Amino acid sequence: MIRHRRCVATTIVAFLATTLFPLVLDRADAKDDAPRSPRRPNILFAIADDASYPYMGAYGCKWTKTPAFDRVAREGILFSHAYTPNAKCAPSRASILTGRNSWQLEAAANHWCFFPDKFKVYTEVLAESGYRVGMTGKGWAPGIARDANGKPRHLAGKPVQGNKAQPPAKGISNNDYAGNFAAFLDEAAGGRATEDNATDNATDNATGDAPWCFWYGGLEPHRGYEFGAGIGKGGKKLSDIDRVPPFWPDNETVRTDMLDYAYELEYFDGHLARMLELLEKRGELANTLVVVTADNGMPFPRVKGQKYDMSNHMPLAIMWPSGIERPGRVVDDYVSFIDFAPTFLEVAGVEQNESGMAEIAGRSLARIFASEKSGIVEPTRDRVLIGKERHDIGRPGDVGYPVRGIVKGNVLYVTNFEPTRWPAGNGEAGYLNCDGSPTKTEILRGHRAGEATPFWRWAFGRRPVEEMYDLRDDPACVKNIAGDERYASTLSGLREQMLTELKAQGDPRVVGNGDVFDRYPYADASMRGYYDRLLRGEKVPRAGWVEDSDYEPHAPE
Repeated sequence: MIRHRRCVATTIVAFLATTLFPLVLDRADAKDDAPRSPRRPNILFAIADDASYPYMGAYGCKWTKTPAFDRVAREGILFSHAYTPNAKCAPSRASILTGRNSWQLEAAANHWCFFPDKFKVYTEVLAESGYRVGMTGKGWAPGIARDANGKPRHLAGKPVQGNKAQPPAKGISNNDYAGNFAAFLDEAAGGRATEDNATDNATDNATGDAPWCFWYGGLEPHRGYEFGAGIGKGGKKLSDIDRVPPFWPDNETVRTDMLDYAYELEYFDGHLARMLELLEKRGELANTLVVVTADNGMPFPRVKGQKYDMSNHMPLAIMWPSGIERPGRVVDDYVSFIDFAPTFLEVAGVEQNESGMAEIAGRSLARIFASEKSGIVEPTRDRVLIGKERHDIGRPGDVGYPVRGIVKGNVLYVTNFEPTRWPAGNGEAGYLNCDGSPTKTEILRGHRAGEATPFWRWAFGRRPVEEMYDLRDDPACVKNIAGDERYASTLSGLREQMLTELKAQGDPRVVGNGDVFDRYPYADASMRGYYDRLLRGEKVPRAGWVEDSDYEPHAPE
């Protein structure tokens, strides 16, 4: 791990101001001849719920309109190779908050877990160092997070959820995200550090002008969707979509489903636009670090919760008018969600070894901000690690589907540690690690009808121990080249590097204790043992995120 160590107090802010970033100066009560003190930046972290890398306007997508994301990219940096370590809501967000890969987080590697109280998160550290910290929408979820005394922890910040708005379609949240952000800013501007945001930092708070950190967690484009809303309310046409991924049927139902996804993604982007406009009006945009991304891939078969490129490859744009050199760049370095926490600590002037957080595996993006380069900025950022353990229940014994992988040089290598298990969960339990959707229904219908298509196999079928894909020629990951002798040396090299790095990180899955992840209890007690209870004939509730028709009458072959 590379640490960016800095001296504290005056040395930090002086170094940042003169070497890394031209930070905005705090002139609140300064006279013309008085010394000026550099302010630490505000942080706006905007995270969509289930959105894949290709489908933002800045990446060339024509059937989604994302002017706010595109603006952040245009006035900041657009990242072409950003990845989450784990393509599911809770474990992905846990990596963001801790700066650690999910296999380094014990129970928090799993979805719907009890978040271990031993892992401190960056929002808690920033609050201790003088930031006013808040959030709206979805923070770390789903799961249960409490401290050692049993008190609930708000891992993403103090919730601000009071403002509501009429949603434009069914399935869209009534949370007025931008309105709640405005309320947070009003409160932040009106008071000094509170008991929850205590500080000894005189630089920021001599006048009560503390920096803030806000988490905008949109609940869109998570399902469910109002079928046809993209066409009927968004003015979209089926022909707008230039290409349907090859692992789904290309028909009217699937295209309509994709346009409904786009409509919800645009709703998320619309609130981001309002937030940026609000910051401009208040004169705060210049010294605000704005990060826009999503937690995992879109909620469609073979994407969310899986380990292919559309699962883990995330949209990412970052702007900071006062802190990013030569805006408008596209950066091709491989970056991971574990890089966010150390970035936020560094720009806030907090040393990692004084934060109280467990050792951070990620690296700060500060050098990329300070560079003027496009393309490859830091050559050592040449790969990322990915993986998963238990996501949704739905297998005998509530076990997961353990995977580890590495992406390097536009090649994805994956090891499936338990290839006899069903990747999306058992069919008799509804394939619970795949949200119910019109697209899922289409794939299951075709399979049950005996249609000779590979869609069911790609989405739900068993997988070999090893998979490898050339992402330049096959971004959809449908041509497994792991068994091709022409790529044997590439495969062995990626396998060795992945295992070496995972061992160095103490990953239980590769050091002989991987079944520990299956023993961590599922936090929703009513759903524990779901598959076994269902097969015994118990009257158990249908899982709310799938359709009744998703349940197979017997085990698939």
